[in-house]
Amino acid sequence: MASLQPLTALGKREATAVTHGPLTISERTDVALASLAARKGRMADLSVAAQKAGVPLPGPATHQAGTPYSAFWVAPEMWFVEAPHATHELIADLLKSAMGDAASITEQTDAWVAFDLAAADLTPILERLCNVDYATVPNGYATRTVMEHLGVYLVKHGPGAARVYGPRSSAESLLHAIETAAHAVH
Repeated sequence: MASLQPLTALGKREATAVTHGPLTISERTDVALASLAARKGRMADLSVAAQKAGVPLPGPATHQAGTPYSAFWVAPEMWFVEAPHATHELIADLLKSAMGDAASITEQTDAWVAFDLAAADLTPILERLCNVDYATVPNGYATRTVMEHLGVYLVKHGPGAARVYGPRSSAESLLHAIETAAHAVH
């Protein structure tokens, strides 16, 4: 009997990395992801628990890096929390333990595909993909936007570094959209 083998969002055994001109697109399978939302009237308790656990709770349109947890704001009193998959495969359970009943936490790792984009300047590519003025937003900017027909989260790590989270079920479509924009620019 064959054993089950995990596959990436793109249906492969290993993460995909492709290069188009100066752009490198890297599928990230090493990131655990969970949503964290304050329960009604419990934001103060959540803030205390998050600080104790080392979970950043950044403000609107912001990503905050940390170790082991990083996070970005997705809605009032709601964040996506990232951590290394190797040590936080059960991220939702770890966060539930740390936050107690101050938060509602949902596993998100397998719902999203993460692509890291790297180039000297991502502005020409991203201006073809979405309505974010990438050149003017600060490092650490995070937002929900649309690329092609897909709702995605875009996190700016620097002028030449970004992460895009898109629906796992549309991973190939999102990769194709990014590749098409890269071809159009170069």
